Amino acid sequence: MSNMVIIGAQWGDEGKGKIVDLLSAQSDYIVRFQGGNNAGHTVIVDGEEYILHLIPSGILHQGKVCLIGNGVVLDPAVFCQELDTLASKGVDVAPAYLKISRKTHLIMPYHRALDKAREKARIEGEKIGTTGRGIGPAYEDKVTRIGVRAADLEDLQLLRRKVEIALVEKNALLTSLYNCPAISADEVMAELTPLAERLVPYLADVSGVLGQARLEGKTIMFEGAQGTHLDIDHGTYPFVTSSNTVAGNAAAGSGLGPRELERIIGIVKAYTTRVGGGPFPTQLDCEIGRHLQSQGAEVGATTKRVRRCGWFDAVLVRESVRLNSLTELTLTKLDVLSGLKELKICVAYKYRGEEMQYPPQAEAALAEVEPVYETLPGWSEDITGAKSMADLPAGARAYIRRIEELVGVKAGLISVGPDRNQTFSACS
Repeated sequence: MSNMVIIGAQWGDEGKGKIVDLLSAQSDYIVRFQGGNNAGHTVIVDGEEYILHLIPSGILHQGKVCLIGNGVVLDPAVFCQELDTLASKGVDVAPAYLKISRKTHLIMPYHRALDKAREKARIEGEKIGTTGRGIGPAYEDKVTRIGVRAADLEDLQLLRRKVEIALVEKNALLTSLYNCPAISADEVMAELTPLAERLVPYLADVSGVLGQARLEGKTIMFEGAQGTHLDIDHGTYPFVTSSNTVAGNAAAGSGLGPRELERIIGIVKAYTTRVGGGPFPTQLDCEIGRHLQSQGAEVGATTKRVRRCGWFDAVLVRESVRLNSLTELTLTKLDVLSGLKELKICVAYKYRGEEMQYPPQAEAALAEVEPVYETLPGWSEDITGAKSMADLPAGARAYIRRIEELVGVKAGLISVGPDRNQTFSACS
């Protein structure tokens, strides 16, 4: 078996959680390599819904080892809440099956406070759409070398000293710039001390664990969060997340070398969605958009915000193929398109008089593009019970094949519903 990286090839919310859960059965180790609890993966197993924010979806498979890599920013309180929720449902979350890199940076109470204060202070039209969970400020402290790492939970004196240093700047910003109350080191330590006792047994050298796994011939899955076009470098800046979401970061965010990344799967919806601010060329502010939102239950697992919906954007996904070296696609939520007489695919952009096959690079340029559409016939049949390509109506098969042609990568899996068993091979 090959090691695989699973990433979102749009703006996130593509249904990665279900696919990671499904393919975890083929892997020995499952690694989360970036982001924080601003992402939520919804997985439905035998009718039971699990929403995972930090812990890899592979935890739902008995005997798999799940790892949280150094590229993640972890909120200790959220992690412990997730442990308790999973344990209450009978999931084994013992440290033997779940480990956190000692290099993983922690989200602190002052990060959450600063995140919310900044977003509130932004004027309308300039709001980023942050979840307010402290992700960005935690990554800032990592880059400015004043961050708190998971290993610091093993030394509470060091932890307190780091907190005191960070609060000098954070309190100046909170009180003087944003008119918010100051936060004391005592408050922070009162929250963290009991959490540290719970987290320390989960700390490990994740890079070493992965290196040993490869020596033993084990297979590894790297689980990405958000989507390619929310990448801090390659996304629709500044309406992006705070980490690198592209497949290449699976190596840097876990501590395993890039030669180990063999199979790279891009998850795409059969249409396009986006939550929060930022340009969205194919957005539909009409009855069709509302149909997609309603039929697709397009509400964020983490934020509960309604997602904007639009036609499939092949330009966007074509760029994802290039950025991630995708070896295959997984197409999700094909069933949501049932009942639409006509379907459109954006095949190119018009930008300042030029037709473009890839997104323009200038900031805010995506807000200026005009999508060039190709129209295909839809289908009326309910496809949620389909078990193979042969079970799909001709219109659905043609739609899949046209997407493959436009983006230059074949589909490996097709999903026609939320449950594990509503997925089949595109080769069948």
